[in-house]
Amino acid sequence: MSNLEKDPQEVVCHDGGLPGPRSACADGAPVEIITAREVPLGGPRAMTVRRTLPQRQRSMIGAWCFADHYGPDDVSKTGGMDVAPHPHTGLQTVSWLFAGAIDHIDSGGNVGAVLPGEMNLMTAGTGICHSEVSTRETTTLHGVQLWLALPDAVRNSIGRVFEHYAPEPVHFDGGTALVFLGAMLGSTSPVAVHSPLLGAEIRLDAAATLTLDADPAFEHGLLVDAGDVSLEGVPVPAGALGYTGIGSNRLRISNEGTSPARLILLGGAPFEEDIVMWWNFVGRDSDEIARFRQEWQDHGDRFGRVDGYVGLGGPNSLTRIPAPTLPTVRLRPRQNRPPHVQQ
Repeated sequence: MSNLEKDPQEVVCHDGGLPGPRSACADGAPVEIITAREVPLGGPRAMTVRRTLPQRQRSMIGAWCFADHYGPDDVSKTGGMDVAPHPHTGLQTVSWLFAGAIDHIDSGGNVGAVLPGEMNLMTAGTGICHSEVSTRETTTLHGVQLWLALPDAVRNSIGRVFEHYAPEPVHFDGGTALVFLGAMLGSTSPVAVHSPLLGAEIRLDAAATLTLDADPAFEHGLLVDAGDVSLEGVPVPAGALGYTGIGSNRLRISNEGTSPARLILLGGAPFEEDIVMWWNFVGRDSDEIARFRQEWQDHGDRFGRVDGYVGLGGPNSLTRIPAPTLPTVRLRPRQNRPPHVQQ
């Protein structure tokens, strides 16, 4: 899933009015709660996603710059996911499903299936376009869509790359984990990334606690899909994200409930570059974003084209998604907050 907002707004980040740090553990890391906002994608039968990144409260966690959480969605009522070809620049998309299946086609000639427990990572450095359609056999769609900002050193030199990785489960006392990026619990993903990162799905049994060794150079975000979960003793509501800044060498995650919990743990070294993110483009200034938009509208070579896309509407499907109108003011770089829980 990509950003299909028809009127994506510029967000100016500034101080004030944010929740303070909390920790219920005497020696635990402070925790900042980032509540999701609901964003409808597309028309009246569109899927609604819960977006925790970016927010005015916090724009990024490491290089993670976008996090949408959706479902479980009954696609017999919503019509399923049907995202016509659309562009990206300056980022990597991470598709991760809990249920359902999605067919992916991109302008690099890559065709793949997004399946539960298997990561599809698409790199859109200089430019790419792709389509995403849930399979006709899918009855329930449930998962997350994540973006990674590419550092300036590589974003203009990487072409259209597509990688697929199905991690083996890592078992620990009280649950399992699937490490799709970085390293955790002795499991290391072979997928190449361009900044220090961590991405994993964690499943916790009822009443179980996981104590993780953490890299103190990383900031972390724990997204709760399901369960009565606490991070460092602080309750993290379902759909919300619990944030801890740099400096912690341990994270304690507990399932306080009587049913299994499912979580996505994101981490990374603070991203030191300012970015401009508008619609599906990540750039560095307003002029660059405007140029990307115009090249997409002009069917430029930067993005190529998707061959083989057939939407759920058949011949009547939209063939490509036009870019929204740019705002009448210059887009400002998104300056992320310091990598510490807000005071």
